[in-house]
Amino acid sequence: MADFIQELADGLAQDVLQSSSELGDAFFYEQVSKVIGASSPTLQEAFMTSIRIRLAEKRGRAFLEKALQAKREGGKMPEAPREAEKGGH
Repeated sequence: MADFIQELADGLAQDVLQSSSELGDAFFYEQVSKVIGASSPTLQEAFMTSIRIRLAEKRGRAFLEKALQAKREGGKMPEAPREAEKGGH
């Protein structure tokens, strides 16, 4: 059952993130999370896990692209965000 829940949640997460720009709301997933949570906290947690992982991967990929671009063009390397214990998030 856990695989089924994760599969459903991840599919919805992909669709929501892809639709966010068309909807003009980068945080639309928060509303979807509330709708899901009203019926299934288990699905809500799996959905939010997928959202967090996908957003983190997107930020990581963007950082990699900026670093490669800086290296290739002789520019300054981008700085990684501060660690959580140092006040970052």
